[in-house]
Amino acid sequence: MKSLTSNTRTYILAIAQQINGAYEKGWYDACAVMIRRLIETLIIETFEKHRVAHKIKGPSGDYLFLRDLIAATLQETAWNPSRNLKSALPKLKDVGDKSSHNRFFVAKRGDIQPLIGDIRSVVQELLYQSGLKQ
Repeated sequence: MKSLTSNTRTYILAIAQQINGAYEKGWYDACAVMIRRLIETLIIETFEKHRVAHKIKGPSGDYLFLRDLIAATLQETAWNPSRNLKSALPKLKDVGDKSSHNRFFVAKRGDIQPLIGDIRSVVQELLYQSGLKQ
């Protein structure tokens, strides 16, 4: 994750470092929640880059919740979200949601490890789509 996010914005690099650190320490719930946060951030960055952020804001001007950000991303035409992005986003949201909202769920390595390829492809695509990586 560190190599993907290097030379981007400081807050994105900090989130990626927390993802890596939590994974290495075995803090898988923290890792999943930070993955969720990184995806949310990169979706917003992408909409802003393409000057369509209004599509992901509610009536008060605040950004929508992740489920709505993902729904908007899956339908977006200002850029061409890949098939891989469309299939991976719901899976990544699911583990992040369980780790942050389900008091009985405790993430294990086996919940995160199979998603590493999806995490990489989603983060990489959104970094390019947002213009944060060339």
